[in-house]
Amino acid sequence: MTSTLDAAAVRADFPLLDETIHGQRLVYLDSAATSQKPRAVIDAEVDFLTRANAAVHRGAHTLAAEATELFEDARAAVAGFVGAQPEQLVWTSGATAGINLVAYAIGNATAGRGAPASARFALAPGDELVITESEHHANLIPWQELAARTGAALKHIPVRDDGTIDTDAAASVISDRTSVVAFPHVSNVLGIVNPVAEFVALARSAGAVTVLDACQSAPHLPLDLPALGVDLAVFSGHKMLGPYGVGALYGRSDVLEALPPFLTGGSMITTVTLDEAKYLPPPQRFEAGTQPVSQAIGLAAAVRYLDSVGMDAVHAHETALGERMGEGLRSIPGIRLLGDPASGSGAGHVERVALWAFEVEGVHAHDAGQFLDSRGIAVRVGHHCAQPLHRRFGVTATVRASAALYNTADEVDAFLDAVSGIRSFFGVAS
Repeated sequence: MTSTLDAAAVRADFPLLDETIHGQRLVYLDSAATSQKPRAVIDAEVDFLTRANAAVHRGAHTLAAEATELFEDARAAVAGFVGAQPEQLVWTSGATAGINLVAYAIGNATAGRGAPASARFALAPGDELVITESEHHANLIPWQELAARTGAALKHIPVRDDGTIDTDAAASVISDRTSVVAFPHVSNVLGIVNPVAEFVALARSAGAVTVLDACQSAPHLPLDLPALGVDLAVFSGHKMLGPYGVGALYGRSDVLEALPPFLTGGSMITTVTLDEAKYLPPPQRFEAGTQPVSQAIGLAAAVRYLDSVGMDAVHAHETALGERMGEGLRSIPGIRLLGDPASGSGAGHVERVALWAFEVEGVHAHDAGQFLDSRGIAVRVGHHCAQPLHRRFGVTATVRASAALYNTADEVDAFLDAVSGIRSFFGVAS
């Protein structure tokens, strides 16, 4: 049975939510861009920096040993949060770095680097990299660059008018030449939870590696990456109540063990001569140089906080907020939602997170965002690092509102009330 989330108690743990904007109580609906941080996360970083700050995996003194223990405990906590083992979790600076790590590692395998097992990732002209039309640029441009370096072809799976990914088309796009299938668990523009199992099955039938962008799912859904069956996945700390500058790459053990390193240098080697180097096994093989130690400890505090609230409760609470937001936006004249199966063709009800991007008829997204900001409501405006997806829907920019566990129904209502006044304020209401 899912417990009920006490939003008032949760809000009290987030200091910034007490702030006022333009003399009005802040309504923060931009968590898809970056989430607010609870005191537990802030305190965890401060405590490490003031009590145990030292380089990890490098010293024999007491502080270094304590810092290393805290760092590896953090790895275990974050890995456990996504159902993984500690050795399956590589620290990165964020999801963008994680995807680039994978793309460049595959490029290195193509160049003949790595152990014999690395050859399984090597690309040749005519091989295919498959993405979707709904990608964040971070899960698009690295694959464009890899295709350019290797001669592989980059193909995409289209998005339907209602925002769902065309799984029928996916079956024809993914072929026996497909080497990588990269896709989002949840679109950062459409908010729709994509059918991971279908993509994994198609990729496996083609012998392709799957790469999942879990940035918009990790903070909002119970997440078990091994159970999802993906080969690799990335997520970012700052979107899931954690610090900036830290994220993680999850990988199946056999995949990580076969991938050659991307960044090289200190802390990821066993033996170095002037002519060659031998590398550590994962995850350290992919963690060259100084790591985001205090940030990793802060991220561990974030996942422990989420666990204490309960991810089932988080998901249920946010689902109710998202439904309230969607119903309210549909009822406002002149509002066009992107990715709305409830009013689209064919897909019917789909699972989603509490995120909606919309166009205000006759008002530029930036102007709409400024209007909402004047009322203390923080939203995101622009193309949300997803220009091809916006182009697919015939717009250059949208307003995006995204809720998290600390938001309330009253805040959603305040947002909807403000949105209903945008067009009349700018003199375009019919």
